[in-house]
Amino acid sequence: MDIPRSYQLLADAVLLLHFGVVVFVVGGLIGIVVGNLRAWAWVNSLWFRLAHLAAIGVVVVQSLLGKLCPLTVLESWLRERAGESAYTASFIEHWVQQVLFYEAPFWVFTAVYVAFGLLVVAAWWRYPPRMRSRHDQASGATPPSSG
Repeated sequence: MDIPRSYQLLADAVLLLHFGVVVFVVGGLIGIVVGNLRAWAWVNSLWFRLAHLAAIGVVVVQSLLGKLCPLTVLESWLRERAGESAYTASFIEHWVQQVLFYEAPFWVFTAVYVAFGLLVVAAWWRYPPRMRSRHDQASGATPPSSG
C-alpha cells in the first residue's frame, strides 16, 4: 500500500472517530432526557454522565479559547499528507456547511457549543447521576428516585 493511501485511511478513521464523538455528545443528551422520562437507570450511571460532561466540556473550552478540535487538526494533517485538501474550519463547521450549505462565523458555532454545554449541565442538575452499589448492579435493582 502506498504512503498517501495510508494517510487517507488514517484520516478516514479519525473522521469516523470524530463522528462517533459527536454522536455520543448529541445522542447522549437525548438519551439522558428520554432515558429519565422512561426510567432507564443506565442513563444516570456516574461513568456515562462524567464521560458525557467531559466530552462537551472539552468542546466548549476549546471553542471559547478559539482552538480547533485536535481531531480536526489531526484529520486535516493526515489529509494533507495524503495529497487531499485540509479543512479550513472546524469539523462541525465543515460538515454542516457540506451537508446544509450553511456558512456562519466561528462565533456562531462557539455560541451553539456553549448553549449545548449549558443544556448538558441543566440535564446533570435535573437528572443527577447516581452511584449504584455492586449489590444493586448484580441484582439489576435501580436506586430509589430522589424526585
